[in-house]
Amino acid sequence: MLIKIGQFEITECWDGVFYKAISSYPEITEWEMQNVLDFIRYEEGNGRSCRIEAEDSILRAIQAYREKECRRISPPARITECTACPAYRGCMTDYVCHTSSVENAVNILDCGSLLSPVRVRKMSGEELRRESRNAAKDPADYFDYVMFAWGNCQAGDRLVMERKLGRFPNERDLSVDFTPGVRFFFRYDRLIRHPQATFDGVLPLKVKNEVVLKDWAAAIIAPDTSRTILEDHIPEELKPIVHFLPNDCSDIWDWSQKVYEFAKSL
Repeated sequence: MLIKIGQFEITECWDGVFYKAISSYPEITEWEMQNVLDFIRYEEGNGRSCRIEAEDSILRAIQAYREKECRRISPPARITECTACPAYRGCMTDYVCHTSSVENAVNILDCGSLLSPVRVRKMSGEELRRESRNAAKDPADYFDYVMFAWGNCQAGDRLVMERKLGRFPNERDLSVDFTPGVRFFFRYDRLIRHPQATFDGVLPLKVKNEVVLKDWAAAIIAPDTSRTILEDHIPEELKPIVHFLPNDCSDIWDWSQKVYEFAKSL
């Protein structure tokens, strides 16, 4: 795996390359160096070697950090590697969320858990890796995990729209034609204590196999247009944390802000 550290719009892993955006290029923070080392540990643990391409000053800083006895640090309250979000100009780190379509949310509520793609689709990671929908060419082991984004991020809803449309959504798809998914919110500082929590350097965290909602979820927020579809599938123990909100928003960004602020207010 190749790690490229630089001035990118977002941090992402795509087709065997980890594009690591840093907030104050070429200065790299401890949090950002921890992300890089998390990525290396995860990849090497799955049999893939890593090579870093970066400025010499960044390489030296990472090597020095690597040689220290460092305890794991918490993320800053706001991460500014990606500033696309118009409301926050960064990622807020108090919550993480997993987003599904309304149709998939029915199955999640019936099951009571978020399941990894391998468990949901009853296919091997290798089979999932070979699917055309794996546009990023993720390795097979990635499909063993439930993945999470930061709580105010719109990436989950964007992926739901992409899967619904069968193509990358355009501006109209994400505004006047936008249909929100169902968001499952978790406190970051709690979910990192999950026994199967894993840090891969790309996502805030991911959890292997399964996350039982009654044990870990802080809130489940769905558009009110899905109420009649979902209500009969909500287990009794989850009813206090399920909320339906009207989508009176102009686009995916407004919806992301609305549901995140609502989750925080609970």
